[in-house]
Amino acid sequence: MIKNFAIFTLGEFMPKKKTTWVEKLNESKGLPKVEKITDKLSKRWGTGTIVIPSPIEVYELMRKVPAGKLTTINDIRTALARKHKATIGCPMTTGIFAWVAANAAEEREQSGEKDITPYWRTLKTSGVLNEKYPGGAEAQKLRLEREGHTVIKKGKKFKVLNYEEALVGI
Repeated sequence: MIKNFAIFTLGEFMPKKKTTWVEKLNESKGLPKVEKITDKLSKRWGTGTIVIPSPIEVYELMRKVPAGKLTTINDIRTALARKHKATIGCPMTTGIFAWVAANAAEEREQSGEKDITPYWRTLKTSGVLNEKYPGGAEAQKLRLEREGHTVIKKGKKFKVLNYEEALVGI
């Protein structure tokens, strides 16, 4: 007599489908939300409120940057804080969601879409290129140079020369 056997469904043996970047972009997980800045965070960011954006909000702001112009993660954080009437935009989630947006745009381009979000126009602080974007800083450099920007190497990092002159309000 057989005892203690289990019945499994086929789904339990199937590998879980990998989430695409576009799917990650569209997962809001209850975001955006505005929260009070806690004691721990207030040492660095001061008092007030912090907005934790949704990935699609970051993507939409990145999408607004026209050819030949630039923005920074800090500019996006400022725009998000203004939109949500918060003191600051969360630096960590904004940076992560810019990375998700970049990979989603690249994924769309790879599938044949032409009108993708120009993620390469979003720089880090001080005009530094983002090595975590698809293809790394080298690929971002090539795209920016095609749009007329001069990119220089500063130590180990790439930076857009006189990037401030090309910043656009978002």
